[in-house]
Amino acid sequence: MWVRTQLKITYSDLFATALRGLMPLDRVREEQKAETYFSNSSESIACYSVRSGFDLLLQALNLQPGDEVLFSALNVRAMIKVVNNLGLVPVPVDVDLETMQPRLDRLKAALTPRSKVFVAAHLFGTRLDLAATFALAKSMGVVTVEDCAQAFNGRAYQGSALADVVMYSFGPIKTATALGGALLTINDAGLLREMREIQSRYPVQSDRKHRKRAIKFIGLKAVTTPTILNAIYRYYKSRGKDYEDSLADRVRDVAPLKTVEHMRVRPSGLMLWLMNRRVYGFDESSIANRATKGKGLTQQIKQVVRLPGQGGTHHDYWVYPILVDKPKGFIKHLREHGFDAADLPRSQHIAPPADRPELEPERAASLMREIVIVPCYEEMPDQELARLANAIRSFATANIHGGTTD
Repeated sequence: MWVRTQLKITYSDLFATALRGLMPLDRVREEQKAETYFSNSSESIACYSVRSGFDLLLQALNLQPGDEVLFSALNVRAMIKVVNNLGLVPVPVDVDLETMQPRLDRLKAALTPRSKVFVAAHLFGTRLDLAATFALAKSMGVVTVEDCAQAFNGRAYQGSALADVVMYSFGPIKTATALGGALLTINDAGLLREMREIQSRYPVQSDRKHRKRAIKFIGLKAVTTPTILNAIYRYYKSRGKDYEDSLADRVRDVAPLKTVEHMRVRPSGLMLWLMNRRVYGFDESSIANRATKGKGLTQQIKQVVRLPGQGGTHHDYWVYPILVDKPKGFIKHLREHGFDAADLPRSQHIAPPADRPELEPERAASLMREIVIVPCYEEMPDQELARLANAIRSFATANIHGGTTD
């Protein structure tokens, strides 16, 4: 069975991290190296995670309870929790499903004098054209934040010129993962100084903890190989259980951020060392190879299913999303054919404030009801992608013509 979300890290990286963790590290040197990856002027700050960095940003902005943080209407639950924990109000800006762009008309409707921050996320490997939406937000004095957690392309893309803050994630399932960590680029020197000052008071994650995480991922990477994952799937199915409950979330749960205390830590020297190993050694051609696979699958199935984000000018297929009317049946069908499909249990469409129901993000909500992520990446042979395309078409045909798959 082909896992839907590949662990984008090699065994050599994992074993090297486990071994390097046994030796002393110069954390300050590793931090400086990470923070000058995009620019020698050190306009970046290295954080434990994007959520940690986002929380740090909101603290440094000195926002007041009741101030509003606007989001393109799809994001992970934990980012919304950061906003709620600070007494701020998350506000959705609905998206266009064809491009995944935040809709300009919905941003205009959402902006009020209480709006302080607008976060636009590149989703699924799309790259948004943020010029108009960021220009509008900035005209209202709103801080613009570009969430590139799903859009790291090495130095090939370093964010919109209108972004005040650009956030990159190196979490467990991200491109160039360091099993955690983030880089935030800040274009305001005063804001960056304040963020550094706040973060300097955080405890430092231990190297031992990150070494333990690397060792766990050696096992998880083995488990997600097609042969072993298929055996696990068959084992759980024979007992009437879903392997998803016992296995799939463990990749992300290696680094849970359940409380503010878990989140407000500085990255260890070992995490920074691995981050530097991954980003400075990043092969940008891997993005092109992944995109080629995604485009190939798209050509085979675009006539029978709906594919969000295809209308943009850039799509590198960080993950491959499909919209279907019967997602549970579709997931079951693909798993029977050896493809680990799933929905997005950790993401959500953002609900509007109780007193502003007119901001309900209907398009984002419909996407969350219908989305399924399927495997598609450079390691999959073309014949396996063709077999996946056949399985997708067979499900679509059965349902279009009144089949019983549900």
